[in-house]
Amino acid sequence: MNEMLNAALATAGRGWPVIPLRPGTKVFALHGETRCPRTGDCTAGHLKPEQRATTDPDRIHSAWATRAFNVGLATGPAGLVVIDLDAPKPADPPGTHHGRDVLHNLCTALGKTLPDTHTVATPSGGLHLYFTAPPGTRIHSNQDILGRHIDHRAWGGYVVAPGSTLPHGRYQTSDDRPPAPLPAWVHAWLTAPPRIKAVPLRPAPSGAPVGRRAAYAAAALRNERRNVETAAEGGRNKVLVRAARALGRLIASGDLDRSEVEEALSWGAEAAGLKPYEYRSAITSALNWSISNNTGTRATA
Repeated sequence: MNEMLNAALATAGRGWPVIPLRPGTKVFALHGETRCPRTGDCTAGHLKPEQRATTDPDRIHSAWATRAFNVGLATGPAGLVVIDLDAPKPADPPGTHHGRDVLHNLCTALGKTLPDTHTVATPSGGLHLYFTAPPGTRIHSNQDILGRHIDHRAWGGYVVAPGSTLPHGRYQTSDDRPPAPLPAWVHAWLTAPPRIKAVPLRPAPSGAPVGRRAAYAAAALRNERRNVETAAEGGRNKVLVRAARALGRLIASGDLDRSEVEEALSWGAEAAGLKPYEYRSAITSALNWSISNNTGTRATA
């Protein structure tokens, strides 16, 4: 019990409010709204766990004196944005990337970088990257905005703090430096992710293949975009990945430009009703896989 109490005090000592989680889990230990007694902190109305998080040592001692609770860190009140990079899960399809690699690919595609920052390793092989939120902003927790297997925790969310344990391991600080400020480009992406406008296909760029090969590639691009646009709900992601892998062959062969493929597939995904966080990483991952597995091929009309 002292170990979990010390973990809670250490987190609170950084100015990061904590809240008890059920021992060995990531689940809040406090009552929910439907069982709220309307007493104590909730006398004036039910308070969510984020509102009951505290840095008060006396309250922490009192709470953790009863059980060896895991420690939840309320990211919004702490002034933090934590980027959660998940490892692929057993149920994920083959070729699914670790969130760390998806984020690296995004940075590479945008020509951006992330500073070294406070980092916590999770029992499942994931990483929590801690950043300070820009002053005067209120970023809300969400998932997959930066790509598949990348969540971010800010207001309305929490992370499990270092020292907490799950049946398969412990959360451990792997880089104890202070959190770096959240980069402006990440802030912009999280608060207003770019959306692809509905635009017609581009004309062929100069130097593009001509003749039958060019016609074949252009037809393939139109057909795959149409397949994505008309995909039925429940199968849209599968159709999108299949289309990206098919067109990735034509990028590898030099018959299509990657940017026009990404634009066409994004347009099709938008038309099908997918949101940016649902389609961006799927397109990137599928194209990367297809290009790496088809380099050196040539399209045939």
